[in-house]
Amino acid sequence: MKKPYNKVVSMEEAMGHFFDGMTIMFGGFGGVGSPPGLITSILEKGIKNITLIGNDTGFPDIGIGQLIKHKRVKKVIASHIGSNPIAGELMSSGQMEVEFSPQGILAERMRAGGVGLEGIITEIGADNEYLAEGKETITIGPKKCVIETALTAKVSILYAKKADEFGNLIYDKSARNTNPIVAMAGEWTIVEAEEIVPFGSICAEEIITPGVFVDMVVPSKGVNWTWAWEKQ
Repeated sequence: MKKPYNKVVSMEEAMGHFFDGMTIMFGGFGGVGSPPGLITSILEKGIKNITLIGNDTGFPDIGIGQLIKHKRVKKVIASHIGSNPIAGELMSSGQMEVEFSPQGILAERMRAGGVGLEGIITEIGADNEYLAEGKETITIGPKKCVIETALTAKVSILYAKKADEFGNLIYDKSARNTNPIVAMAGEWTIVEAEEIVPFGSICAEEIITPGVFVDMVVPSKGVNWTWAWEKQ
């Protein structure tokens, strides 16, 4: 089997793609499925004025919520922020902008961005003054609908149970959540993997996210991936 392009890099190399003022899309639900090492490294590098796109704001000390706790985020696009009281405080005080999007609509907006669509059309929220504010509306038959724009990011970050050298991914049960669609919607997609194996080690029928969507794979803390090269 011909060996494909090797995408495994160090955390230091991956951090070269992060900068102030950028947009980051992240996988995870309440912290489950979010990449802990990448989030810690973003904090340590001091990246600020971030726009975050993801399901929620985690908890103050778990998941993506740590970036909010340390006031590195200027805007959040999410379905809810209730599990992170600091996010609510920053929103109420005007220190952080929050754009709410219903969970299913949010997922579809990310998916649309990943497949190259400009947006989606839905009747959900069309008659709600708050949800429809500033959005184009359209009538399809008897239904008034709102146009929800697609979402993309400069970098998408996600967490996988297992990755091979090419970036084919498997997730751990519910940690799969939004990760597959997040992987599609980043200009640059970086995966933190709990286990990294040689190309060809993962059964094709088990792969959830194909490596074509992945640009970099970084080992999670404590993962030893160098053995894969020693056996080539």
